[in-house]
Amino acid sequence: MDEETQKYKSAIEALLFVSEKPVLLEQLKEVFPELGPSQIIDLIKELQEEYFNRTAGMVVVEIAGGFQMLSNSDAAVYIREFYKTKTKEKLSRPALESLAIIAYKQPVGRAEVEMIRGVNSDSTIAHLLNKGLIKITGRKEVPGRPFLYGTTKEFLEYFGLKSLEDMPKMEEFTQLGIDMPSTSEAAAQASSGVAVDDTSGVVADTPAVEQMQEQSASQEGSGQSRVMNTEA
Repeated sequence: MDEETQKYKSAIEALLFVSEKPVLLEQLKEVFPELGPSQIIDLIKELQEEYFNRTAGMVVVEIAGGFQMLSNSDAAVYIREFYKTKTKEKLSRPALESLAIIAYKQPVGRAEVEMIRGVNSDSTIAHLLNKGLIKITGRKEVPGRPFLYGTTKEFLEYFGLKSLEDMPKMEEFTQLGIDMPSTSEAAAQASSGVAVDDTSGVVADTPAVEQMQEQSASQEGSGQSRVMNTEA
């Protein structure tokens, strides 16, 4: 490798190290206008291979449309001990339920979320908005024009997903003989009084919620974080 190429690779490595968020290709193109997108990607791949081949304490992963340097999950136990098991704020069960519905059915309105859960979801949706995990994507063309919600880049980062395509497919649940409740099914359950408050919902035990809980727990315990996800 020539000296010029090594210089660029070292610079990219430094940028990934100092950034607390995934670094987008567009950002790197602004910093290195003399390099083409494919050249930047090739340099990042070289970094990934170098770290992998020497079982380095750091890894470079693609998350939420960008690249981020994280600690190797093999070092999780030592990092956890160093930080005395401080962890990021966990999402509550109601928040995970609402987030799962929004993630799989987006764009979706509050009324649809409540119909599926069978409970009032004002507070959980407000909490998810405050945490930046969901956003308003538009309005539904019905009387009153209620807001429609969808997930954000922060949602991908929180669960360590490269894109929404990395979420388990709904078809996988069907193949296992497990179905997410439809809107009509949930409406019938809600009208029958299955759930009466925001501490539990009609989708409390759906595989989507379980999967998101496991994904969140995996992110917290894997060690793949700048500082073990010690802050909310």
